Amino acid sequence: MLGGKRVLLVIGAGIAAYKSLDLIRRLRDAGAQVTPVLTRAAEEFVTPLSVSALAGSKVFRDLFDLTDEAEMGHIQLSRSADAIVVAPATADLMAKMAQGQANDLASTVLLATDTPVLIAPAMNVRMWQHPATQRNLAQLQHDGVRVVGPESGDMACGEFGPGRMSEPAQIIQALAAMLGDGPLSGRRILVTSGPTHEPIDPVRYIANRSSGAQGAAIARALLALGAQVVFVTGPADVPAPQGAKVVPVQTAQQMHDAVMDALPVDAAICAAAVADWRVSTASDRKLKKTKDGLPQLGFAENPDILRAISQPGERRPQLVVGFAAETDDVVENATAKRLRKGCDWIVANDVSPATGIMGGSENAVVVIDATGPEVWPRMEKDAVAAKLAQRIAQALA
Repeated sequence: MLGGKRVLLVIGAGIAAYKSLDLIRRLRDAGAQVTPVLTRAAEEFVTPLSVSALAGSKVFRDLFDLTDEAEMGHIQLSRSADAIVVAPATADLMAKMAQGQANDLASTVLLATDTPVLIAPAMNVRMWQHPATQRNLAQLQHDGVRVVGPESGDMACGEFGPGRMSEPAQIIQALAAMLGDGPLSGRRILVTSGPTHEPIDPVRYIANRSSGAQGAAIARALLALGAQVVFVTGPADVPAPQGAKVVPVQTAQQMHDAVMDALPVDAAICAAAVADWRVSTASDRKLKKTKDGLPQLGFAENPDILRAISQPGERRPQLVVGFAAETDDVVENATAKRLRKGCDWIVANDVSPATGIMGGSENAVVVIDATGPEVWPRMEKDAVAAKLAQRIAQALA
């Protein structure tokens, strides 16, 4: 995947630095040459000896190493690589990059480079969500820095939320995509995600419990494989994936229109939990309690987005994947839905309250295609997304 590529790996300080050792091994297995740069603080988490042994290369640590700097070593380091990967990218390293600081070897190399840079942020959830970090992130993206992660989950500090460094496999996929080597490079893929809100009046609406987490994870996984992603999302609880073309919508009709405008695409992944009905008698004023009793609401059927995309024709994607959230007879109902809609695959799951899947961090899915059901074990939604993205890449190859 990365045969012959020269990767300069900047390892920042943080408990996630232990993953950098596995990342080095995987990079070399993928055919890359790895040159490590270790910050002084990172040495509190991984040793130069272990990094050097895995990389098969000298570890660079000090800006003022006289032997290296006699030949302007930091300039050579920054220019000789095909890509620079910062993993983990701490809040401090991101701040230095965003502000153009150069007070140690890592920050100097990053400021002096003209090669592509990929960062894998890792920090406490509050640090990640702090406005300063988000401003720095926006500046780095504006400067052309690519970002993979962070992921959500339990942290070493005992808190839960976004801030965990992406797994080495995800970082390698993102690196390959950045260098144009991803299996989905050149492919344009549509992903729908999140719930829809169908208004009753200006302050009330009909919705569902979808968080949008699975759809966002799928979009990130596709981006990591090199795809161009159009991400049409309802009002979700999770942030939209970085690097996608994001189209925010509220209602099913708006989602339908945005999807049709996005065609043609190579594949469409319809992960959104779209409301089947809307209120046909929605009021333009807040409904009030009256002595006449409860208001009477009329309903109308929403457009069937999955079926519309799946219809034969020049604009039909090569692959159409639908989702089926069921509470009983999951495989039977999802199989019938695939035939009824005309899509290629259905990804089905049991969203009964006891499963904790809807709105949770895990998923347990069955992928149903023309050959029948394929049962996947319960796993993190990011892992489901990565596995599904690989399956999509194989189908489009």
